[in-house]
Formats: sequence, structure tokens, C-alpha cells
Amino acid sequence: MKSICVYCGSASGNSPDFRQAALGLASQLVQHKLELVYGGGDVGLMKVIADEVLHLGGHVTGVIPKALMEREVGHSNLSKLHIVANMHERKALMAELSDGFIALPGGIGTLEELFEMFTWLQLGFHHKPLGLLNANGFYDHLLQFLEHAVLSGFLKPEHNALLIKETDPSLLINRMQHFKESIQFRSKSRY
Repeated sequence: MKSICVYCGSASGNSPDFRQAALGLASQLVQHKLELVYGGGDVGLMKVIADEVLHLGGHVTGVIPKALMEREVGHSNLSKLHIVANMHERKALMAELSDGFIALPGGIGTLEELFEMFTWLQLGFHHKPLGLLNANGFYDHLLQFLEHAVLSGFLKPEHNALLIKETDPSLLINRMQHFKESIQFRSKSRY
């Protein structure tokens, strides 16, 4: 892996633990020499992780739609910034530029991006690791829902297991780096 796409909030949330999770993940990305790819924002947890990776000497690529850039929410001091026409182009380019994906706490946009990559992984449209950094139990209820979907017969256990869930950013990245080995047998499983 050379680059990780991080999905996260354009807000910072109401717990200092969310900011600490973004700072911790930024540190681990730089320590593992992984480039950050993200939505290009200069607000919320997006700003926190981008600024910290840059502060630590890492490389940050942002991808932002023109309309958001014009609303002055785009980060102007990144290593590289792609300005695209719309959200569809943004997500496609972010996926193309990344060797894996991590979701930090965030809102509907973060969930939408996470579940699109989760769906594509389940269907075999990509074979890149997908991680969830569950800071301060933020995703506990979502993880319970996924277990409920398994018990209700809508999600296979092996597909639920494709989502790498951790509370520690170092463990998450280590597990993601070993993901390719574990995906080989799972990719033969039909959706």
C-alpha cells in the first residue's frame, strides 16, 4: 500500500476523542509512509487529518468538486489538489488514487462513501482493504446493525468480515496491510 483514502466529517464532532483519532491516524499514515487521499476540505476532521499529515512531513492529495472549492471549503495548502466537476468524479478519482480506505467518524457523506466502497468490495469490483476506525465507540451502533443484518440473512458473515474494524489506528493499518493475503479465498465467495 502506498496511499490510503480517509473518509471523515466536515465537522469535528462534540468529543475531543474524534480529533485525537484523526491526529493518531495521521501519525500512523506518516510512520507507515502512506500518502493521504481525502476529500480536499479545510473544515472539520478533514482539516485536522490533512494538516497533521502535512505537519509531520507526509504527502496529502485532496479531491474536491468545483462547487465546494468556490464555497471556500477547499484546503489551499495540500501537496496536490484535484478540482473535479461533481461528487461522482470526486469519489471515482479518490478510489482510483487509493490503495485502501479508512472511515473516521463523520456524517451521512462519510457513511455513503464507506458503504459504496464496502458494496464494491463485496461484489469484487475492487480488492482494496476497507477499515473503520471506531473512535470513542462512534460506530458501535453501526457495527451492531451489521451484525443484525447478518442474523437477518441480508449480509453474509464473510462479507461483514471484509470490513476491518479497530479502535487503534496502528492495528488498523497493520491489519489492512495484510488484507491482500486474506482476500484471496474470500473473493471466490459469491455475493
